[in-house]
Amino acid sequence: MWAIVVAAGEGHRFGGAKQFQPLGDRCVIDWAVQGAARCCQGVVVVLAEERTVGKDAWSPAIAAGSGGGSVVVTAGGVLRSDSVRCGLSAVPGDAGIVLVHDGARPLAGDAVFERVVQAVRDGADAAVPVIDLTDTIRRRDGGTVDRRELVAVQTPQAFRADILRAAHAAGADATDDATLVEAAGGTVTLVAGDSRNLKITEPHDLAVAEALLSNGEGLDTGGGDGG
Repeated sequence: MWAIVVAAGEGHRFGGAKQFQPLGDRCVIDWAVQGAARCCQGVVVVLAEERTVGKDAWSPAIAAGSGGGSVVVTAGGVLRSDSVRCGLSAVPGDAGIVLVHDGARPLAGDAVFERVVQAVRDGADAAVPVIDLTDTIRRRDGGTVDRRELVAVQTPQAFRADILRAAHAAGADATDDATLVEAAGGTVTLVAGDSRNLKITEPHDLAVAEALLSNGEGLDTGGGDGG
């Protein structure tokens, strides 16, 4: 089992590359990669090309030293799905399950990783962690939406490796990989996410993540199985 951590974005809404912002005693991406490494044999980290070499290169030393799987780095593409395909090309062909995780989600606990992996082992082509919406959702052209019919999608998402590769073969783009698998006719199972598994999008998200870590609420690190 391998993971791809996608972290090639420029962070326009944040005002910079949010995945390299300090968080606790390391940076955001270090936390995300360590979470994946705890439950996988290996992790492919997909970065913008300038972050793979030279003075601005990200070092996997902190993540690789966390006692989990091996960590390798590769350059990404123009679009998110291009970057996932770059990551897939670096995943060994004999990997049966591939996880895709967002490098800007530093607080995904082990339990979330374990739930998506178990759903694939139980027969799903893809498994996605979700949380209920709490805000009222309104259409721009008027009227509200029954939020009970909707959920917010998180990562890590887990996939049968052959299904994920086939879904990406056409070169399409989507905001998440489960969408591509579903469009190709695959089954997508929803599992419980975690409200603490926030995505760093705006500067205040980083402050919330820092507070969660400081309060000891940010991570459930019960330990994965590395299989």
